[in-house]
Amino acid sequence: MLGLLQRVSEARVVVDGQTVGAIGAGLLVFVCAEPADTPQHACRLVDKLLKLRIFSDEAGKMNRSLQDTGGGLLIVSQFTLAADASSGNRPSFTGAAPAALGRELYEAVLAEARKRHTPAGRVQAGVFGADMQVSLVNSGPVTIPLHIV
Repeated sequence: MLGLLQRVSEARVVVDGQTVGAIGAGLLVFVCAEPADTPQHACRLVDKLLKLRIFSDEAGKMNRSLQDTGGGLLIVSQFTLAADASSGNRPSFTGAAPAALGRELYEAVLAEARKRHTPAGRVQAGVFGADMQVSLVNSGPVTIPLHIV
């Protein structure tokens, strides 16, 4: 499972002119399932997102996790993370899971995150397969790619 996380001051997702998910300080995470991924990969991704120490402590060092700060978590599906642009000028997306599996695993990530990162509303989401407009203020900037195997 692939993830691209960005530490943000704020982020939101708009679909058809309507905001479907928004957070203040926290993490914006783009997620892409790969063909061999399972629900266990989704659980491991959420574990990493909640425990990764990328927020500043009192001394200004990256030493606090999302669990420590209680920040928001905005999760957005993005199959283009699996793009292969190594040959030609048009990327291939065969590295992404088929849509049905991608949706199942994206929903597994959301369910696990909502179960573990409470209270309700702290976890927000985009809409799987939708044309989304994502806006964010990257804090730091901090952007970290993840590959959960």
